Amino acid sequence: MDRNDAAPAPEAVSADTVDTSEVYSERPPSHNGIGKVYLGREISRVMGHRGADWLERPARERKERPDLFVDSLPLDPTDTVADIGAGTGYLTFRVAPRVSRGNVFAVDIQPEMLDIVRDRISEREIENVTPVRGTVTDPNLPADSIDLAYMVDAYHEFSHPYEMMTALMEDLTPGGRVVLAEYRKEDPSIPIKPLHKMSEAQVRKEMEAIGLEWVETKDMLPRQHFLVFRKPFE
Repeated sequence: MDRNDAAPAPEAVSADTVDTSEVYSERPPSHNGIGKVYLGREISRVMGHRGADWLERPARERKERPDLFVDSLPLDPTDTVADIGAGTGYLTFRVAPRVSRGNVFAVDIQPEMLDIVRDRISEREIENVTPVRGTVTDPNLPADSIDLAYMVDAYHEFSHPYEMMTALMEDLTPGGRVVLAEYRKEDPSIPIKPLHKMSEAQVRKEMEAIGLEWVETKDMLPRQHFLVFRKPFE
């Protein structure tokens, strides 16, 4: 697919002016879905904290290449970064050394995951990682503070994606970046449940709906899209 030919998104509007009953629709839930539909996509069920071992599986290094993901992030050493849906901190602690004079907020809604992050901060004596308990509608980050936020195989599980991303927009600095990695729905050979995949066109439609500007898409990862968006400067 031509990277400039994704489907157009609806005009971005503030969450404060929208009746969210008009944003979502409902249908009988499919297998692994919750029956809530956003911009044509049924939202998937959440993988709970009991899946922490899966996040840390050794095969992830080879099958997903987190090293390539981190190397491709547009980072400066002084950046303030948010890992949204941080889970066990699998990527948080790989990103932290890249912002040695900055900070990484490890955001998750599950306290059990944040307990794992806190234990690792203590064990490794990390000084620039801050655990944050978010909600399903707000990452609970300081306004106008985030230079880069990333979500890896997490966004498709957000039960309130419109509200969450609208809140995150308030937390980004002007020109702040958002990076999403999602399993490629276009590729049926990727052995991931369908609702845990997203197409490039769908990701772009949902990000542009809340006012983010698409910057680029990279397909250097073995199984995932790597999409970069930007908050407008004005």
